[in-house]
Amino acid sequence: MTREKQLMHCKKCLNRKMDFKQGIVCGLTGEKATFSNECPDFKLDESVKEKPLDDKEGLQASEIKKKLTPEMFEQLRLDQNLPYGIIAGFIAAILGAVVWGVITVATGYQIGYMALAIGAFVGIVIRKFGKGIDKIFGFWGAGIALFGIITGNLLSIIGFTANVEGLGYIETLLRFDYSFLPATMTENFSIMDLLFYGIAIYEGYRFSFRLITKKSIQELKTKS
Repeated sequence: MTREKQLMHCKKCLNRKMDFKQGIVCGLTGEKATFSNECPDFKLDESVKEKPLDDKEGLQASEIKKKLTPEMFEQLRLDQNLPYGIIAGFIAAILGAVVWGVITVATGYQIGYMALAIGAFVGIVIRKFGKGIDKIFGFWGAGIALFGIITGNLLSIIGFTANVEGLGYIETLLRFDYSFLPATMTENFSIMDLLFYGIAIYEGYRFSFRLITKKSIQELKTKS
């Protein structure tokens, strides 16, 4: 048993004592804990209430590295799968873009905040399939989120054009003059759209990392 695990028990024991040189020691022996599994002299201090560990806010890779042994941190890195995360992210971006295009054509409005849903969706999917803690996952998440936003805009334009010209969507997609695309996309672009897109790209970055919380850190230590 590590010193950290021993301290978890000692802090809840009535026999604990603080020594300014050694830290928490046993009040019976005056020494640091030496037990391996259970302390025969343990007496629960009912006044000590454990603060529940946070299981929602993810930690940064630098924080995770400080709280885990090198071996445990390396195991997390070995669990990463960047190619899998990228593929899943692109699929999510395309699905989100299609939904955006369908809703835009159906309502007749270019809904800028749909970008937020795409950014979050892409990030969460990359998190699930990539299990990444390295920054490269966030960069890919941001880039794929941007791809999804642009694709969603494109499909909306294709849908509007198809309806106006009385053409099929696939036919319009193949015959569309893409040299006009930048001008068409910026024609109705607003500052609010820029805000939505910026947040969406940030979501793609932020949500792409594996969610490692203080609680999961403790669970990893307990299993080791």
